[in-house]
Amino acid sequence: MNSPLENELLVALRQLADAVKALPKAHPKPDLLPIFARLDALTHQLPREADPTLLHYLHKKSYEKARLFLEGRDGENAVGGCRHVE
Repeated sequence: MNSPLENELLVALRQLADAVKALPKAHPKPDLLPIFARLDALTHQLPREADPTLLHYLHKKSYEKARLFLEGRDGENAVGGCRHVE
């Protein structure tokens, strides 16, 4: 079960995913910077004892992986360049 802060992160991550999905048809293109700023602010509010996998994804800006993790779908994440996910 996610903490309230993790739920806020999940909402922002879903907003980002929706905005990116809509980009090809959006005119004018949405400004994604406020979403990225919100994600950065929420990431910095996470306690040090937060799940290390979640922290890794967020610090590496692997937002899709972070979203899947918070949705309980971390098993769907592919191994990245850093080889963190096994």
